[in-house]
Amino acid sequence: MSLEEPEPDAPATVEEQSADELAELLGDHVIGREEHLNAPGYVVRPDEVQAVLSTLKEDAGYDHLSCVTAQEYEDRYESIYHLKKYDDPTQEVSVVVPADRENPVSQSGEAVFRTADWHEREAYDLVGIEYDDHPDLRRILLPETWQGHPLAEDYEQDRPQVVPLREHANPLQEDHRSEQDTDTMYLNIGPHHPATHGVLHLKTVLDGEQVADVESDIGYLHRCEEQICQNGTYRHQIMPYPDRWDYISAGLLNEWAYARAAEDMADIDVPEYAQVIRTMGAELCRIAAHMLAVGTFALDVYGDFTAIFMYAIRDREKAQNILEDLTGQRLMFNYFRLGGVVWDLPEPREEFFEKTRDFLEDLPEALEEYHDLISSNEILQMRTIDTGVLPPEVAKSYGATGPVARGSGVDYDLRRDDPYGYYDELDWDVVTEDGCDNYSRLLVRLREVEESAKIIEQCIDLLEDWPEEDRTIQANVPRTLKPDDDTEIYRAVEGAKGELGIYMRSDGTDKPARFKIRSPCFSNLQTLPEMAEGEYVPDLIAALGSLDIVLGEVDR
Repeated sequence: MSLEEPEPDAPATVEEQSADELAELLGDHVIGREEHLNAPGYVVRPDEVQAVLSTLKEDAGYDHLSCVTAQEYEDRYESIYHLKKYDDPTQEVSVVVPADRENPVSQSGEAVFRTADWHEREAYDLVGIEYDDHPDLRRILLPETWQGHPLAEDYEQDRPQVVPLREHANPLQEDHRSEQDTDTMYLNIGPHHPATHGVLHLKTVLDGEQVADVESDIGYLHRCEEQICQNGTYRHQIMPYPDRWDYISAGLLNEWAYARAAEDMADIDVPEYAQVIRTMGAELCRIAAHMLAVGTFALDVYGDFTAIFMYAIRDREKAQNILEDLTGQRLMFNYFRLGGVVWDLPEPREEFFEKTRDFLEDLPEALEEYHDLISSNEILQMRTIDTGVLPPEVAKSYGATGPVARGSGVDYDLRRDDPYGYYDELDWDVVTEDGCDNYSRLLVRLREVEESAKIIEQCIDLLEDWPEEDRTIQANVPRTLKPDDDTEIYRAVEGAKGELGIYMRSDGTDKPARFKIRSPCFSNLQTLPEMAEGEYVPDLIAALGSLDIVLGEVDR
């Protein structure tokens, strides 16, 4: 944790404004109105995106561009910018930007929100909308030679992907010095490298020993998860897939993101008993995910595989054993159902409670070990304090959330700020650190394990005393869900890595017409150049490790 004085507090939040007041503020920029389930929608001209986003950010306090969704209709293309406030994410607004069917061009929002950079590149890559004034409009998930846009209506799935011969050229060419007099060197890190935590390719330019530029090359693991969900039914076929996004033990958190969106869209009330079970299971997943994050981070920083990494895996296994008892699976849980959970706690309940309490009782001693071995380690402190610095306003501009944002002093947690489940009935604290560096992000995760343990213990107390006749695990949900045509919603939960959101639009059938995943890792990874430029290569590796990304969620 940095000993420097924290930055001054951000300006006070603007008071909540009604939909009509926002329309008046935007004035002639608004050419139409829409009502989404989560927020008022304002239709604006495609050449006025920056003016509208800037007005909402500067004059109305909407400083969090949560997600950009692109889709195609019969008569138009459309981009939707989902805006929130970091101080109050329940205040939401959608900026709807239609684009011409024959020439889908829209102004980029990147000049106002840096997070729009990657989101708009993805929209261009998969849907085909071009964003004018975008600083680097290239494909992001698919190769540059890809033919067509996979989520476009006229996409030919059987079209051969013809790649020019030059694309097969040997990348291992002889070293050469550029014609310019420069000391820079190009260095490939990944895509198959232990320090990249998955198939991630870092195109790194070094000036001497310092990082002059770094570009994240993603897409190696792209699995068309959104398209798969658009082909599945709300009620039965989508729920198994969220486990596969962030597959680092965070499955129940992923499932909750979809469940929350679908339940709000279909107006389903989840029984209180099931909400307590969900909350307990989600926090067990958070502990398991953070344990792996801490262990791999130590491995990145000083290569300690034998002690710290295995200690973390040991405690992660204890959490996974409890999750296996609860769900029947160790990784791909598929435990949530729309309206509740698939089954009650395992019998005998007393053994399950005892096993869980034993785990919670051992955690404080385990965390002391981690602080002795990791956070108190002089080598790790030298490597992480004041490296990978991410100032709070920069974190906000990139849409950073979760421990990455909270490690920069951004007090933002959807469990408290946009309550769901049973979180608002329990006693726990949001963890923040003001150091803004790699060390602060490590401390946030270690301290969040303590808060998760507090939440789980309170859930166990509630479940032990819950009357048997009131243990309802599922609401009465129709076998087939068909939300009204053109119903739109964006809902999010606090995943292990940050804000995990789902946008859905219905077309009156039992399958979503559009399904968009807002991955926290996707937005958090955008911040890497801000952390790494000017640092040394080992600091770049530490910064990447501190982000705790998982490529299954970045690429989707």
